[in-house]
Amino acid sequence: MNDEIRETYHSEEYELYYANLDERTQTKYDYVESIIKTQYVVNQKFVKHLENTEFYEARVSIKTNEYRTVLFAVDSTSFMESKRVLFLNSFLKKDNKQYKSEVEIARKILSKYKQEGNEND
Repeated sequence: MNDEIRETYHSEEYELYYANLDERTQTKYDYVESIIKTQYVVNQKFVKHLENTEFYEARVSIKTNEYRTVLFAVDSTSFMESKRVLFLNSFLKKDNKQYKSEVEIARKILSKYKQEGNEND
């Protein structure tokens, strides 16, 4: 039985970042992704809308390290209603000023993704 509510897709940039994480951090990333896939309502501890953008962020906390992954709801303007979620780029959060540049990176990745015709995956 498949209990998944959402399908997730990963950009090359996300895959590269994930591959360079240590095993413990990858396990935590996998846990957050499983919540995204299987829970209709996802607690803001794990996913939060990025204000004034079309993006959301997946949130992974390990001790004092705060990791963020910029997400895009492929088939809906609402994350909760989305059935397909794209993991765009990930980073270790240092400060709030960092978000602007990370959102710009996410926009470029999303643009490339759409140009390649993947939005109908």
